Amino acid sequence: MFTTIVHVYVKRDSVEAFIAASEKNHKASIEEPENRRFDLLQDAMEPTKFILYEAYVSKEGAVAHKQTEHYQQWRDRVAGMMEKPREGVVHHGLFPAQ
Repeated sequence: MFTTIVHVYVKRDSVEAFIAASEKNHKASIEEPENRRFDLLQDAMEPTKFILYEAYVSKEGAVAHKQTEHYQQWRDRVAGMMEKPREGVVHHGLFPAQ
Protein backbone atom coordinates (compact mmCIF):
# COMPACT_ATOMS: atom_id res chain seq x y z
CA MET A 1 0.00 0.00 0.00
CA PHE A 2 1.02 3.58 -0.64
CA THR A 3 0.31 5.71 2.42
CA THR A 4 0.81 9.34 3.26
CA ILE A 5 0.60 10.99 6.66
CA VAL A 6 -0.05 14.70 6.26
CA HIS A 7 0.58 17.04 9.19
CA VAL A 8 -1.68 20.09 9.08
CA TYR A 9 -1.53 23.17 11.30
CA VAL A 10 -4.70 25.26 11.09
CA LYS A 11 -5.30 28.82 12.22
CA ARG A 12 -7.27 28.85 15.47
CA ASP A 13 -10.20 30.74 13.95
CA SER A 14 -10.42 28.30 11.01
CA VAL A 15 -10.67 24.98 12.85
CA GLU A 16 -14.42 24.40 12.34
CA ALA A 17 -14.31 25.48 8.69
CA PHE A 18 -11.31 23.21 8.09
CA ILE A 19 -13.13 20.25 9.62
CA ALA A 20 -16.22 20.90 7.49
CA ALA A 21 -14.19 21.19 4.27
CA SER A 22 -12.20 18.08 5.17
CA GLU A 23 -15.32 16.03 5.87
CA LYS A 24 -16.57 16.70 2.35
CA ASN A 25 -13.18 15.68 0.91
CA HIS A 26 -13.12 12.56 3.13
CA LYS A 27 -16.55 11.37 1.99
CA ALA A 28 -15.60 11.66 -1.68
CA SER A 29 -12.10 10.23 -1.21
CA ILE A 30 -13.27 6.98 0.39
CA GLU A 31 -15.30 6.35 -2.78
CA GLU A 32 -12.18 6.38 -4.98
CA PRO A 33 -11.45 2.90 -6.42
CA GLU A 34 -7.93 2.57 -4.96
CA ASN A 35 -8.59 4.23 -1.61
CA ARG A 36 -8.29 2.00 1.45
CA ARG A 37 -8.22 4.61 4.27
CA PHE A 38 -8.76 8.33 4.46
CA ASP A 39 -8.84 9.53 8.05
CA LEU A 40 -8.75 12.97 9.62
CA LEU A 41 -7.36 13.06 13.16
CA GLN A 42 -7.44 16.09 15.46
CA ASP A 43 -4.81 16.36 18.18
CA ALA A 44 -6.46 15.79 21.57
CA MET A 45 -4.22 18.36 23.29
CA GLU A 46 -3.94 21.00 20.54
CA PRO A 47 -7.12 21.36 18.45
CA THR A 48 -5.34 23.29 15.69
CA LYS A 49 -3.15 20.29 14.79
CA PHE A 50 -4.46 17.61 12.44
CA ILE A 51 -3.22 14.51 10.69
CA LEU A 52 -4.60 13.17 7.44
CA TYR A 53 -3.91 9.46 7.02
CA GLU A 54 -4.34 8.40 3.39
CA ALA A 55 -3.84 4.84 2.12
CA TYR A 56 -4.10 3.82 -1.52
CA VAL A 57 -3.50 0.51 -3.27
CA SER A 58 -0.71 2.09 -5.33
CA LYS A 59 1.21 5.28 -5.91
CA GLU A 60 -0.89 5.75 -9.05
CA GLY A 61 -4.05 5.71 -6.92
CA ALA A 62 -2.62 8.44 -4.70
CA VAL A 63 -1.63 10.48 -7.75
CA ALA A 64 -5.14 10.03 -9.20
CA HIS A 65 -6.58 11.38 -5.92
CA LYS A 66 -4.75 14.67 -6.49
CA GLN A 67 -6.50 14.97 -9.88
CA THR A 68 -10.03 14.68 -8.48
CA GLU A 69 -12.34 17.64 -8.33
CA HIS A 70 -13.07 17.08 -4.63
CA TYR A 71 -9.37 17.14 -3.71
CA GLN A 72 -8.72 20.29 -5.76
CA GLN A 73 -11.73 22.02 -4.20
CA TRP A 74 -10.53 21.03 -0.71
CA ARG A 75 -6.96 22.19 -1.43
CA ASP A 76 -8.16 25.58 -2.65
CA ARG A 77 -10.74 25.95 0.14
CA VAL A 78 -8.33 25.25 3.02
CA ALA A 79 -5.25 27.03 1.65
CA GLY A 80 -5.97 30.23 3.59
CA MET A 81 -6.76 28.28 6.77
CA MET A 82 -3.24 26.93 7.22
CA GLU A 83 -0.96 28.30 9.92
CA LYS A 84 1.93 26.95 7.84
CA PRO A 85 2.21 24.71 4.76
CA ARG A 86 1.04 21.14 5.31
CA GLU A 87 3.72 18.45 5.47
CA GLY A 88 3.14 15.08 3.78
CA VAL A 89 5.33 12.09 4.58
CA VAL A 90 5.05 9.02 2.36
CA HIS A 91 5.15 5.56 3.96
CA HIS A 92 5.01 1.99 2.73
CA GLY A 93 2.01 0.13 4.12
CA LEU A 94 3.32 -3.28 5.09
CA PHE A 95 0.03 -5.07 5.64
CA PRO A 96 -2.46 -4.11 2.91
CA ALA A 97 -6.14 -3.82 3.77
CA GLN A 98 -8.21 -6.74 2.58
